[in-house]
Amino acid sequence: MLQSLLRLFKSRPPSPVYPWSAKYSAFLLENVDFYKKLSKGDQARFDKRCQAFIGSTAIEAGNFEVSEEDKLLVAASAVIPVWGFPKWQYFNLKTVYLMPGAFNHDFVCGQADSTLIGMVGSGPLSGKMALSRPHLYLGFENSKDKRNVGIHEFVHLVDMMDGVCDGMPERLDKFISIALWFDFVEKEITKIARGKTNIDIYGATNYQEFFAVVSEYFFERPRMLKKRHPELYEHLSKFYRQNMHEMAGL
Repeated sequence: MLQSLLRLFKSRPPSPVYPWSAKYSAFLLENVDFYKKLSKGDQARFDKRCQAFIGSTAIEAGNFEVSEEDKLLVAASAVIPVWGFPKWQYFNLKTVYLMPGAFNHDFVCGQADSTLIGMVGSGPLSGKMALSRPHLYLGFENSKDKRNVGIHEFVHLVDMMDGVCDGMPERLDKFISIALWFDFVEKEITKIARGKTNIDIYGATNYQEFFAVVSEYFFERPRMLKKRHPELYEHLSKFYRQNMHEMAGL
C-alpha cells in the first residue's frame, strides 16, 4: 500500500519560472476575497508570490488535467497565511495533489470512509499535500463561512515549519511563550467542547486542529472573531503579522 501511495505522489520537476498573464490577476480579483482587499501594489506583489509558488511546487492530479485556475487557488491558499512574511518559502512542501472529491486514507474517493478533504503528509509522504478540488473551490466561493480547506492545510504546513505539527507556530513569532499559548489554547478547546463558543467543534480535536480552524476564522471572519474572541484575534494577528480587521476596513 505504501508503495502505491508513493507512486500516487510521484511528482515531475516543477518549472523554475512560471509565466504570468493578466488574466490570472483578473481571476484572483474575481475569486479571492483577500486579494480584492489589497492595494494595486500589493496585488502585484501577491501575483509575484503566486507565480513563485507555482514555479517551485508541483501541482498534480491523477484522472483529470490540472487547470490554471486550480493552480491559482492553490497558490492563493499558500500565500494568504504568510502574507505578513514577504520572504517566506514552504521548504516542507514539494507537491500538491488534487483529488476529484473527498477521499479516505488510501486516497480513494466515493467510499463510505471518504471523508477527508485535505491532508498534509508525514513520514514517507512528507512534503506532500492532498486537497479535494471541489472543496478547494468551495472555500473561495463562500468567503464568509469560516471554512477554506486550502488555507487550513497550508496553516498546518506553517505549523510544521519547526519540524512538528503541534499547534504552536514557532517560526512565525516568539511573542508568547509556548506554555502561555498552550494554556490559552487548552481553555479555548474546553469552551468549544462544552459548547460555550461559536468556534467549530473540529477545533477541539487537538492543538494543531484548533490552530488551523481558528486561522480559517481569522482570514474569513475577522470582524466576528475580533468582536467575540478579542484575545484570540490578537494572538493570531501577532502570529501572522496581519490585521485582518483593519484590512477589511471594519
